[in-house]
Amino acid sequence: MARIAVENSLSNVKDALQNNGHEVLQLDEQSLQSCDCCVISGQDQNVMGIANAETRASVINAQGLTTEEIIQQVNQRTIS
Repeated sequence: MARIAVENSLSNVKDALQNNGHEVLQLDEQSLQSCDCCVISGQDQNVMGIANAETRASVINAQGLTTEEIIQQVNQRTIS
């Protein structure tokens, strides 16, 4: 399946993605270059109003989503 970089605070999402067959990576600069998709918590998203693209992978903001909704979005964005 896909390589998914996940923010550390989303441990329940990490477990669910692994259980669904995805390779889960810790979200850092190195994983941003090699992942198929990123999942962020959205808690500190663009605090200063500056947005720099660090990856070409899809980014999913998990704020307000259930674990099932996140998995669904990951599958939609990574499975061709």
